[in-house]
Amino acid sequence: MDARERLIESTQELLWDRGYVGTSPKAILERADAGQGSMYHHFKGKSDLAAEAIRRSAAEVQAGAEASLGSPGTALTRISKYLNQQRDVLKGCRVGGLTQDPDIIADPLLRAPVDEALDWLQSRITEVLREGKSTGELPSKLNASHVASMIVAVVQGGYVLARAAQSSEPFDEAVAGALALLAQVVRS
Repeated sequence: MDARERLIESTQELLWDRGYVGTSPKAILERADAGQGSMYHHFKGKSDLAAEAIRRSAAEVQAGAEASLGSPGTALTRISKYLNQQRDVLKGCRVGGLTQDPDIIADPLLRAPVDEALDWLQSRITEVLREGKSTGELPSKLNASHVASMIVAVVQGGYVLARAAQSSEPFDEAVAGALALLAQVVRS
């Protein structure tokens, strides 16, 4: 792996662990095992590197979601796969967690990939739910956009509750609750 890739991957990990302020250029270079000039050879500076790392994390989160949401099966099967994906719950979401970082939210360059990823996720879930409505699996009165927002909130909120409790149990309970509600909608 070349120095550029090591810098991006190291920054992804550090942003996830420490946030933007806690991710110093020195820490990035140490984790990447890269020389002092490497960052500035490949990037304009910390902000430019962080933006690339956030875009990469967003793409990875989207790919993981698409693996479930784009899989064969009914809408509820696909939503269930997404909700039950293997996650490092106690570390939180690589993208959603960045919304709690004031330095990222204040910088349009850094915030853009976060916004785009979360918007994409809600849109993609909305699309799956609309497919369920069109096949008759879900009731026609279902507001797919509202339910998609709820699903995204369950996952992101589940991360917060799990981290606060230092246990995956609150996340699992939130997912189970969302799935129970969705099953109830199908039966109604």
